[in-house]
Amino acid sequence: MSKVRFTDVCAYVWRYWRRFPLLVAGLVAGMLVATIADVLLPVFAGRLIDALTVEEAARADNLPVALWALAIFVVLGVVYRGFREGCMLLWVALATRTMRRIVTDAFHRVQRFSTDWHANSFAGATVRKISRGMWAYDLFADTVYIGFFPAFVVLSGITVVLFMRWPLMGAYVLAAILVYATISIVLTTRYVAPANLAQNQADSAVGAAMADAITCNATVKAFGAENREDRRFLGVAEHWKGSAVVSWTRMTNVGIVQAGLAVLLQVGLLGLAIWFWAKGQATPGDVTFVMTSFFLVSGYLREIGMHVRNLQRAINEMDDIIRFDRMPFGVVDRPDAVTLQAGRGEIVFDGVTFCYGNQAAPIYDDFSLTIAPGERVALVGQSGSGKSTFVKLVQRLYDIDGGRILIDGQDIARATQESVRRAISLVPQDPILFHRSLAENIAYARPEASQEEIVLAAKRAHAHDFIARLPQGYDTLVGERGVKLSGGERQRVAIARAFLADAPILILDEATSSLDSVTEASIQEAIGELMVGRTTIVIAHRLSTVRSVDRILVFQDGAVVEQGSHHKLLAIEDGHYRTLYAVQAQSLAS
Repeated sequence: MSKVRFTDVCAYVWRYWRRFPLLVAGLVAGMLVATIADVLLPVFAGRLIDALTVEEAARADNLPVALWALAIFVVLGVVYRGFREGCMLLWVALATRTMRRIVTDAFHRVQRFSTDWHANSFAGATVRKISRGMWAYDLFADTVYIGFFPAFVVLSGITVVLFMRWPLMGAYVLAAILVYATISIVLTTRYVAPANLAQNQADSAVGAAMADAITCNATVKAFGAENREDRRFLGVAEHWKGSAVVSWTRMTNVGIVQAGLAVLLQVGLLGLAIWFWAKGQATPGDVTFVMTSFFLVSGYLREIGMHVRNLQRAINEMDDIIRFDRMPFGVVDRPDAVTLQAGRGEIVFDGVTFCYGNQAAPIYDDFSLTIAPGERVALVGQSGSGKSTFVKLVQRLYDIDGGRILIDGQDIARATQESVRRAISLVPQDPILFHRSLAENIAYARPEASQEEIVLAAKRAHAHDFIARLPQGYDTLVGERGVKLSGGERQRVAIARAFLADAPILILDEATSSLDSVTEASIQEAIGELMVGRTTIVIAHRLSTVRSVDRILVFQDGAVVEQGSHHKLLAIEDGHYRTLYAVQAQSLAS
């Protein structure tokens, strides 16, 4: 993916700002008025000094001029402060709305990235990238609107006013500003930016390493590896420290260079003002105007150096969130996608060809298969034979390269992903629960379900009894990924969720393989009830669990090499299923 440039960040931000045209127009106009008032303040400060430095005999005549200059000076100060503070109130409204949309849009996109992307990305690093990008927008926007915009207006205005009065002084100020800005930009983009990028990568690594260890804390404790993880994380943090020292030192060095340039500007500008005064071409008020202008220009130039550094840092830190914005979804709905009308639960693979992006050869090549409505089918075979891929394609977690997949005669590629997945209930081997209440986890399949429906689903899944024993019952929080519950309890919650979904297609992905025999036996009854009247696909590694299904499909290298009932397949001499079954039986016997 191409490098994120300044223009890319501007286009990204503008895409959000243009949603609030009146608010943005008001902010620009208000800041322009405030800044012009700031530019005019030194002019009338000079007029006031000229009115006060006349001969004693002319003081009475100059009093109205002094009062007039003082009044305008005060009015300009009020206008500047009033409009600027008013703009800040409007700016808060724009900033909060934009930041909310940025973070929700990024969350929206990340949720829809491919299964492979999520498998290859650290959740902690992703969260850190999104939150860092949101706050980097705040820094970028503040730098542009509160920093660069008024600075540009002030520096341009002061240069024009000086040039109109003394062309040489105006030319000097313009040249000094251009030199200062050029050096600042070059140093920041070529000297500071690479160090900032390295620090951002180290920052993401800190978040990823921390999330990885905390998420796997149970494993850490199981091996007494707290000190080992401390040492590992210390190495990551030490790397961050080294990159931060380089980045921050370079920013400080640039600040020193900018301070030196500001001193040269001060010496030259005030030297020219005194020279013009000595030649009789400037009054004391003019010198006051130049001195006040210098303080104004110096302040903005000093801040420009900081703004350039902040701008570069913001661009670096928005890099990831803009890459998320550019990254294509793994699977997208067609513009004319319709809602899948699932009823009976028939599944048809019609000449399906599919290849994973990281593989040279397709795992399915012109693969065809039909699963009848209400049929219970088991998928068996060695790892990599195509069982899990079959289930992922039914869920449309990937788009196929050729052929069609039909549910009740409807091509799932022409249906919305949401409607396809709502037609399927999945009970995985290791159910993952949200750190929410048990009721919310059960109702995740159907959020609008009533409490009575949730309790009924839990009873059918044999989960109500253990839930009722908990102090907070259905309001009990289950912990991150459901860690407060045992494996059997999580499995019951997943089955209750499937009951509540009431989908015509049920997928059991080794739903009891990680349980002990006693727990498995108690859950099998609930699973048996759940399978009634539904097209059921069982992914099984333990072949003893698939004896009661209607048909067993034996996969090898992306093809069904055998199919039939348990007893029929065992009767095949030198059959694949018989070989698999014999190997498992032997391992259990030994």
